[in-house]
Amino acid sequence: MEKAILVNLATTKREKEEAKESMTELAGLASSAGATVIEEIYQYRSGHSPKFFIGKGKVEELALKVKESGADLVIFDHNLSPTQQRSLEEAIQVKVLDRTQIILDIFAQRARTNEGKLQVELAQLTYLLPRLKGQGQALSRLGSGIGTRGPGEKKLEEDRRKITDRIARIRKEIDKVGERRARQQEVRRQSPVPIVCLVGYTSAGKSTLFNTLTKENRYTSPHLFATLDPVVRRVTFSDGLYFFLSDTVGFIKKLPIELVSSFRATLQEIRDADCLLQIIDVTSPEAFEQAEAVEEILAELEIAGLPVIKVFNKIDLLPATEKNLLLSHQSKDESSPVYVSARTGEGLDSLKDRLRQVIYKNFKIYRLYIPKDKAAMAGSLIRQVMVIRKTETAEGWEYQVLAQKNNLFSYLPYLRKGESL
Repeated sequence: MEKAILVNLATTKREKEEAKESMTELAGLASSAGATVIEEIYQYRSGHSPKFFIGKGKVEELALKVKESGADLVIFDHNLSPTQQRSLEEAIQVKVLDRTQIILDIFAQRARTNEGKLQVELAQLTYLLPRLKGQGQALSRLGSGIGTRGPGEKKLEEDRRKITDRIARIRKEIDKVGERRARQQEVRRQSPVPIVCLVGYTSAGKSTLFNTLTKENRYTSPHLFATLDPVVRRVTFSDGLYFFLSDTVGFIKKLPIELVSSFRATLQEIRDADCLLQIIDVTSPEAFEQAEAVEEILAELEIAGLPVIKVFNKIDLLPATEKNLLLSHQSKDESSPVYVSARTGEGLDSLKDRLRQVIYKNFKIYRLYIPKDKAAMAGSLIRQVMVIRKTETAEGWEYQVLAQKNNLFSYLPYLRKGESL
């Protein structure tokens, strides 16, 4: 396991106040990537150094700490320019990574599907392309380990033209996968079944909640970005009504723009949802800041206007008095948060009630009768509504359905007497 020193530079009072929490998160990222954090270095100065990002004196201090501790790499809690990264590696003689590279490295480890691997490789190559100039010696020094997964050292040493060609080929492959995903999404959009999408900060408990609601056994872990590849499953209410639940990649502050761009097709799942469940770790001191970070990324993806239910998770980790107070003040209003424990199941009945209230808000129960000589109408009906009950008679079929009225305009002649849209 590689030994890492973390570095944070604050240039404003607010950055200084947030430095400790940011470094705690970076330590979590480093651990998820497979590193052991042995030291944290902080600096507060008026601006960034164009050459080293941090001040020259701090670089000398860093080089000394690297030598004394035997650290294998230094990780900056910021994004470095190619010049700054090269200058730092020359000065301290070990591998230097920035926040984006660590996140990309974790994504490279976690991607399981072909689509996920392509998206990660595209993000890595897009990020590294401007850093290739003059990096021959630096790249040869990288060897293996954190920051070299994904495209790998060999690909990075190819010339710029070949890497550009590889990026173009990956984009074409991703476009093909995106077309298949779009066709699947179009089928779901035409279905009357609502789609609910889980979003939230990484490690907020999305996958645990997904497993609990769907009775699946998807991989979960306390590590950041434990799961990447989206998955959709059916969740059924006690009376037989159901919806599709989609789990997506977790978000994080300063999520690399390369990843947002590369995963845009995957994140399309969110845009196509009828409702979002925003999962928030109620035990985190940064809970509200993390929620804001998620909302900023959703805005960046131009996702707006969807109903959002805020779900504060991990109430089982709160003191009993605090947990009971939250549960006792929980409102049934659509805009109020829901408090749950995805691990123990506490509060999930309230969450399901809220979901039902939101996703079926514009649905009503209708009764129809379709004669046997209109079998084609009966066949198209089940693709547009949710059938609660179907009874066959000698002359036709009686249906009790849950539907939005705009799905039933073609069926006005078949509505039971007394029924209207």
